[in-house]
Amino acid sequence: MFARIAGVGSYLPGPPLSNDDLKQRGVETNDEWIVSRTGIKTRHLADANCTSSDLALEASRKALLAAGIDASELDLIIVATSTPDFIFPSTACLLQAKLGNNSAMAFDVQAVCSGFVYALNIAEKFIRCGSHKKVLVVGAEVFSRILDWDDRATCVLFGDGAGAVILEASGKPGILASAAHADGAYHGILSVPGNVCGGKVIGDPFLRMDGQAVFKFAVRVLADVAHECCALAGILPTGIDWLIPHQANIRIIESTAKRVGVEMNKVIVTVDRHGNTSAASIPLALDAAIRDGRVQRGQKVLLEGVGGGFTWGAVLLEF
Repeated sequence: MFARIAGVGSYLPGPPLSNDDLKQRGVETNDEWIVSRTGIKTRHLADANCTSSDLALEASRKALLAAGIDASELDLIIVATSTPDFIFPSTACLLQAKLGNNSAMAFDVQAVCSGFVYALNIAEKFIRCGSHKKVLVVGAEVFSRILDWDDRATCVLFGDGAGAVILEASGKPGILASAAHADGAYHGILSVPGNVCGGKVIGDPFLRMDGQAVFKFAVRVLADVAHECCALAGILPTGIDWLIPHQANIRIIESTAKRVGVEMNKVIVTVDRHGNTSAASIPLALDAAIRDGRVQRGQKVLLEGVGGGFTWGAVLLEF
């Protein structure tokens, strides 16, 4: 028994917010500064009453439609998110209720920007062992809620959104190889170093990042895990049709592609349109590439992500 992607969907809330729009909102920045350093031109921000489960619902409906199945057929729902609606219940359970499914196993995965890759890894294992046959895997984030809008080094980088895939049991291999890792020793270079205790915020509730340290770490581990995943599948990186990395920063994407040995014309880049959407960025890019006809059935696609924790991982699939 194998796992194959049967449908993909994505959702971005509201109209795109340009770099110039950010400047007009009072952020000390400009379009040239942001584009030259990050490649980001626009991002989407959810309204105050819009939650991660709301974004996940829209993306999931599109994925279900693409797969040609009803939400009632799902037997497992996994949501990767670092910005859940509540401490509990899980965003996955809230999504399950909104979809009208009352029987699927449902839980969240918290691996920040690697969350979607981690969730795919987990979903495949459930299918491979034979216990589940139709799995909804979602990456959904409202990162705008944890940004310090006075910190231009971070607030210009992120956006909100969701992406979803339906993973189904199949007699034909779909996921060819996967790898996932973590090293908590690097937790300090990217984190939200605060929490809620006794109804009060303790520490710093905003995202904080050492940009240079993250860049060096991300490029190294993304290249390493790409090679690892390809080796497990018995192919060279040059044998993949498309590389879809976490959409964090164009410089990280370009440097990773170079170290992996993949030309940029085989790399899917959507960071310019939605910024860093954390766990949502990979399925957003995958859906965009399927909709515009670049990713075709039968092609080999390598997904990879890296995020705070530090966590990182990759999935090689035949779409």
